[in-house]
Amino acid sequence: MKKQEDRNHQKGSSAWKSRKVAIVGAGAVGATFAYAMAQNGAADEICLIDLNNELCKGQVLDLSHGLPFYPTINIYAGSEKDYADADVIVITAGAAQKKGETRLDLLKKNSAIIEGIVDQITAQDSKATIVVVTNPVDILTKIALERSGWDRSRVIGSGTVLDSSRFKYLLSEFFNVYVGSIHAYILGEHGDSEFAAWSMANISGVQLDEYSKQLGIDNWPEKKKEIELEVRDSAYHIIDYKGATNFGVGLALVQIVGAILKNQRRVLTVSYHLEGEYGISDICLATPCLISQNGVASIIGTELTKEEQEKLVNSANILKREYSELKR
Repeated sequence: MKKQEDRNHQKGSSAWKSRKVAIVGAGAVGATFAYAMAQNGAADEICLIDLNNELCKGQVLDLSHGLPFYPTINIYAGSEKDYADADVIVITAGAAQKKGETRLDLLKKNSAIIEGIVDQITAQDSKATIVVVTNPVDILTKIALERSGWDRSRVIGSGTVLDSSRFKYLLSEFFNVYVGSIHAYILGEHGDSEFAAWSMANISGVQLDEYSKQLGIDNWPEKKKEIELEVRDSAYHIIDYKGATNFGVGLALVQIVGAILKNQRRVLTVSYHLEGEYGISDICLATPCLISQNGVASIIGTELTKEEQEKLVNSANILKREYSELKR
């Protein structure tokens, strides 16, 4: 669809500005997110940007054929100039890991990609919030933050929002309870050192240990371990089955970006640069954060158990080591 030349206009006596999302990367994740976002109705404009112009045009054309079925929205292929007036910029672009490559090799390639994109964003004097999705997301969120020089509230990663959703789903299946009644979070790295914060998990305010007692579940400790392991390994299973994950992360991004565009002040476990919170500094990882129109309004502090605190620190230390290796 043709790009609107003038997005700001007057409605009555009050100024109106369209809510614009720029998506960097028109591959499976970027396109799936665009499709889900278009149906959500939180955005007025979705702009796809990709070095592969043919792919980008194809995705936009395919998405635009559904315009009669979406809420009113403008979808178009754009360029780096579109960063200037975007409200949220979602970075999904990145290299895939090739056979024989180490995680550090992949990190170096994607770090360079992220830095180049962030340079383009800052060159446009953008006032947007950046949401990094490219993996390894925690390290790359820190790279994006440092490269931008912006306030930490405006540069966040997708973190463990999807992992927490998987956690809630598995608990819903196990307890046979509507997933919306379950509050539960995965914290730390979006990766192998992530962990379930069981002390925060509840069903309508009832702690899960207590709820399992009410149901007479004798093997609950073993089930907890099984559920946590399944959450951590879910992405591996999906990749083994179909080659990549895209639907779940696309929907998770709708929750993050929608919370920003609508100023929902919603709590989500995004990757965020800690500066002393939870006794951790100088690294990005996932903790419960209050999301508003300007990104992260605040971190939701809570007292973790000793074991959970140790796991969070361990996750932070692992990420710090990887970051140090990258900078050598």
